[in-house]
Amino acid sequence: MLKKAYFLGLFFICLQASSQIVRTKLPDSTSNWKKENAIGLDISQITFVNWNAGGNNSISGLLKGKFLRTYTNDNLVWKNELIARYGINKQEKQDVRKTDDQFQLNSTFGYRTDTISNWYYAGKFNFNTQFANGYAYPNTDLAISQPFAPAYTFLGVGAEYSRKDLNLNVYLSPLTQKVTMVFDQRLANQGAFGVEKAVYDEFGVLIREGKNIRNETGILITNQWKTEIYKNINFEHRISLYTDYLNNFGNVDVDWQMQFDMVVNQYVKANIGTHLVYDDDIKSKEEEGGVQVIKGPKIQLKQLLGVGVVYQF
Repeated sequence: MLKKAYFLGLFFICLQASSQIVRTKLPDSTSNWKKENAIGLDISQITFVNWNAGGNNSISGLLKGKFLRTYTNDNLVWKNELIARYGINKQEKQDVRKTDDQFQLNSTFGYRTDTISNWYYAGKFNFNTQFANGYAYPNTDLAISQPFAPAYTFLGVGAEYSRKDLNLNVYLSPLTQKVTMVFDQRLANQGAFGVEKAVYDEFGVLIREGKNIRNETGILITNQWKTEIYKNINFEHRISLYTDYLNNFGNVDVDWQMQFDMVVNQYVKANIGTHLVYDDDIKSKEEEGGVQVIKGPKIQLKQLLGVGVVYQF
């Protein structure tokens, strides 16, 4: 519990520090801060009345937010980004189910030796977790994930190549620490998400509980690119590649997102995207005969399609 409080306190301090900004979108003569905020809501709904082909009534909603704080002063740049998403679905004769869940905080501090260089000495911090329990539906008795179970932090130093004119960013770090946190003891005892699992004797009696934290040190490469591919159609790509020096070096963890945003007007946007994740430490879980069975790692793929309102300020 103290560990949770410690990390939450750290994030609130970061957010408080980055919120000291002016109330204009572009920096003025008295501030080096720039802010970008976007809040959106996607809703889809279908209802059947005496419909011969049949079907279930359903409604889905996705609430999302993206908040950016950037400090620029000559050769120094500090970028802070908060991404939050939460979606639910309600179908006829079914309980509410979660469809999307993300809480991500990114912070990058860079310094370059002259104002014309696109290369920066950089340090990067990243934090990821979720808002609510996750389940292998229809089983809602045992959660397969929870807030801070898992949670991930990346902290490292390296070099960053940044081109504002191209909306292109590449970060290369030969030394990054990855911390995996599983603050649910049942999941930790299972060895979920790569932490060391519990030890039992031959009679099934617990000898040592599973560990809640796993530390790794390795190489991190990230790339982000955003461009307008056609009028009112924007494309954004993000990828993160990580491999640990000591634990199966060369086995790469992949986190890759792609999204198309199609602008209808100032407030209405349609979007389609994919999110692919592969992590050798994340074992899949399946329902077999009413029992939750742990399988091997698999490629995780999520596809998103939505139309909704977006408010930017």
